Amino acid sequence: MALERWFRRKRPTRGDDDASPAGLWLKCSGCHAQIYRKDLAANLYVCPECAHHERMPVDARVEMLADVGSFERWSGAVEPVDALGFVDTEPYRERLTSVQQRSQRPDAIVTGAATLDGIPVALAVMDFSFLGGSMGSVVGEEIARAAERAAAEGRALISVSASGGARMQEGALSLMQMAKTTVALEALSERRLPFVSVLSDPTTGGVTASFATLGDLVVAEPGALICFAGPRVIQQTIKQDLPEGFQRSEFLLRKGMLDDVIPRSELKSRIAAFTRLLLAGIGTAGVLPAALPAAAATEPDDVADEPDDAIGHDEDEEAAVRAPAV
Repeated sequence: MALERWFRRKRPTRGDDDASPAGLWLKCSGCHAQIYRKDLAANLYVCPECAHHERMPVDARVEMLADVGSFERWSGAVEPVDALGFVDTEPYRERLTSVQQRSQRPDAIVTGAATLDGIPVALAVMDFSFLGGSMGSVVGEEIARAAERAAAEGRALISVSASGGARMQEGALSLMQMAKTTVALEALSERRLPFVSVLSDPTTGGVTASFATLGDLVVAEPGALICFAGPRVIQQTIKQDLPEGFQRSEFLLRKGMLDDVIPRSELKSRIAAFTRLLLAGIGTAGVLPAALPAAAATEPDDVADEPDDAIGHDEDEEAAVRAPAV
């Protein structure tokens, strides 16, 4: 026993009190205010002081969007594989096992059927806490299956993206999910069923470059980082300062990349209203008429095209370590 222990008294701290469990308080990422964890959860993970939208757990997101008791899970039957035997700081197989045990789900997405304000929908919600929400073969497959099943059952598809991009540990298998998810959305388009894409913080890389920006309606939460290549990468490449708020949802709304920026507290009601409008031309929500008039499928062609602005992204630190965007 070290001699100084006889003369040094350990000062009690709140953390030493067994009656005071750790993690009761969180610091807002925006204003750095201390927030009681239960108060933050009750406020949909939005800071009550500055309205900063924190990242929302996937289960809480599903609970927020789906009507009470209506969610029926579809995902979970497909398991990821380590086809490349990939090793970085640790083997991919070990990394997967660790995250699966912590999250109690096979990969970074939850899909299922639900009603949203009474409207039959399919939900596809990404989980950023699972390897940075990276899109590998399982995530792509689950999104494709959700789109195809939604089309078969006459449901609108609502996706919520939160991702660092394609999963580097799966190489080309992850890249091909961009094409797979894009093609799968055609099933909804053919039956004229709406696809509403919600972009949350962060939505980056290959997810942004594929299904996430292909919605009939593309909306985002306030302050969300939405991009392909990051601000740091772009700034270092072009050697110029970037505009304030570059690649955040409000900036992209002004540039025409988004249809709307919606506070989380209004998200469910606004999605429901938009979905009803999109479904209005095909009869009762979720129920297709026997035939659709050909004229109804024509799109207005008198809107002049505008040149696109360069869009990129700064990968989240966790995404950069676990699953760099493509």
